[in-house]
Amino acid sequence: MTTGATSAPGLPRSLESIRAEFPILEREVKGKPLSYLDNGATVQKPAAVIEAVDRYYREHNANVHRGIHTLSEEATNIYEGARASVAAHIGAGPREVIFTRNVTAAINLVAQPWGRANLGPGDRILLTEMEHHSNIVPWYLIAERTGAELDWVGVDENGRLDQDQLEAGLAREPKMFAFSHVSNVLGTTNRAAELVNKAKAVGALTLIDGAQAAPKMALDMKAIGADFYGFTGHKFYGPTGIGVLYGRRELLEELEPFEGGGSMISKVAKDRITWASVPAKFEAGTPPIAEAAGLGAAVKWINGIGLDAIASHEHDLTAYALPRLQEVPGLKLFGPTDLEDREAILSFDLEGVHPHDVAEILDRHGVAVRAGHHCAQVLMKRLNVPATTRASYAVYNTNEETDRLIKALHDARRVFGL
Repeated sequence: MTTGATSAPGLPRSLESIRAEFPILEREVKGKPLSYLDNGATVQKPAAVIEAVDRYYREHNANVHRGIHTLSEEATNIYEGARASVAAHIGAGPREVIFTRNVTAAINLVAQPWGRANLGPGDRILLTEMEHHSNIVPWYLIAERTGAELDWVGVDENGRLDQDQLEAGLAREPKMFAFSHVSNVLGTTNRAAELVNKAKAVGALTLIDGAQAAPKMALDMKAIGADFYGFTGHKFYGPTGIGVLYGRRELLEELEPFEGGGSMISKVAKDRITWASVPAKFEAGTPPIAEAAGLGAAVKWINGIGLDAIASHEHDLTAYALPRLQEVPGLKLFGPTDLEDREAILSFDLEGVHPHDVAEILDRHGVAVRAGHHCAQVLMKRLNVPATTRASYAVYNTNEETDRLIKALHDARRVFGL
């Protein structure tokens, strides 16, 4: 069965027209049409985003917040306009949105100053086994510095959080519960608002890694209720080099700055320095202006498609891919095998073939996937594998590309005599 690019009933326009907005999808790889299924690592960029970055450099390039000439005012309007767009998109106020380098920087921005001020020996930080290293290593570093302890919620056989371990971890009254909204390996969607409410009940703050969730689902910070929420631009159809940290205003005001330099100060004297108000307090130096222009364009582009439509299309892609993958002999799929609480991120092991070899053979067919531990070595140990192969989808993908993936997997089995 092959379903081509025309099948996209949930989208506001044809899938062909959406794909045509992504210049890179026109290229071939090793003589084959590109089937890009590595969207969990980074998504491709629509022309509107590429053009926004190009236009900034061609027409508006200047530093922000520092000049009264026309170019500086234009650059500032672009930069702050992007902040306002992001804030509106996630149901937050502009002063609750901080631009960072990526989601890793966003988590570090919280972990270090908040941890120094609030953690001590014996305090607990609750994490889950499905976390990306970006939501483990910063907490490990601050725990080492303060004497705090890391506590863990396990993952059950279905790829979901172990509820007994969750309740036990919360009962130990952690000061911070940091968890991913969507697992970058399992595709599991955690019910963020429910977890936040449970954390609040024991007095814990929450930080959510939304890197995989933001491009796939509508976000409302007030409805979710998280204290901090981060995501990254390059997985959000935007440029690399920019991320977003949402923080509740009162918490951001309490935090000490993470980096010092220009723009984040109010006054500097030899004996005393006072900080700028948020968000400037956390944006030292020249910020990612061109990247913000691209991120603002990405918000507009996503809204033009509609996140509900994107989610519906990716749901359909997953519904097609799950049974097709399970047709491949010797293939073990990780994460939920039904469509409840899962996104279009499909990690698997092909018995008898190392994931790196699988990815190399798939590349011969023009199919781009990710192979490795996916910056999730704690989860790999839980799954009892050194690595997996991961196919991850975006709005421009098609069922036909899944067919190419399946054909290439059969070829991998043939190559290895399976």
